[in-house]
Amino acid sequence: MATVTFRFYEELNDFLPAGRRKRDFEQPVARGESVKHAIEALGVPHTEVELILVDGESVDFARRLLGGERVAVYPMFESFDVTPLLRLRARPLRAPRFVADAHLGGLAAKLRMAGFDTLYDNHVGDDEIAALAVAGRRVVLSRDRELLKRRAITHGCYVHALKPDAQLRELFARLDLARLARPFTRCMVCNGELRDIEPGAAVGRVPDDVRAGAARLLECAACRRVYWEGSHWRRMRALLDELGAG
Repeated sequence: MATVTFRFYEELNDFLPAGRRKRDFEQPVARGESVKHAIEALGVPHTEVELILVDGESVDFARRLLGGERVAVYPMFESFDVTPLLRLRARPLRAPRFVADAHLGGLAAKLRMAGFDTLYDNHVGDDEIAALAVAGRRVVLSRDRELLKRRAITHGCYVHALKPDAQLRELFARLDLARLARPFTRCMVCNGELRDIEPGAAVGRVPDDVRAGAARLLECAACRRVYWEGSHWRRMRALLDELGAG
């Protein structure tokens, strides 16, 4: 066995017991153990990690620990570019797309409302979520740490909040999403893209008084669901305004 000094930064501390948060601490590791295995053994999914410095040098997950090193572990950086330092992945995500697990349907709908390409199906299992993430370079959103520890998944966020509005606020703060939001451009139900339509195209599909009075009508290009600026729209607009989303 060998001893390594660890320090975790920002929200990565949420995965640690209170006595190890925001401070250096020593941890026994097997000599030659990979830094990825050591980090996940401490309870931190590798998908939450964007940068690892061992004695000040950026390393990848395969770096072997021999003892005596200081390991500094940083979360995903979306608000500024860490590409010159990055050794874990080819590049950080700058236009995030998401796939949400079966327990985050409310969050998925709100991300779509904000204009983010978000896949969600409550019948899809972990294997398919991982496959979708890899195929589309998507960020996996989950409250399941074991899912986020899967080797194939490169980007993921453990969602701490329990309610959809709070979950959306959490992601906007962590991933600096406000600058990337395009509100009311995606269908909340199927993730299809929305397009403006004329009132005549909505005959028989929305109430006549809505069709006559709505300032704007939108149709999903995929499922043809029609949206208009009613009370539900205004509540969503208020939430997005609070988050600084376009």
